[in-house]
Amino acid sequence: MAFFNHKIFKPFKNIFILILAIFAIWMFFFDANSWLIHHDLNKDINDLENEKEYYRKEIEKDKKAIKKLSTEEGIEKFAREEYYMKRDSEEIYIIEYEDSLKNRQDD
Repeated sequence: MAFFNHKIFKPFKNIFILILAIFAIWMFFFDANSWLIHHDLNKDINDLENEKEYYRKEIEKDKKAIKKLSTEEGIEKFAREEYYMKRDSEEIYIIEYEDSLKNRQDD
């Protein structure tokens, strides 16, 4: 019993403080609604909020692209740049530099 006579354990001789300490430890670590679980859930919520903001920005970017492609000039520009389409009276010359060829091979 000499071990419990130490200065650190003196407040725990009071039953109310002892129960309060046990309750606090239980709620902090072991309960289903513990601080540790709340911390993980809050981290997940923050990650999902960041992801939500990213997708909102992507949606706005896609809406702008759709708006550009909704015109005849936009569709023609896209077809010429991406699919190398041309009019019957035109000829297309594609000039590729060595550094751009290396980048395509890396993909």
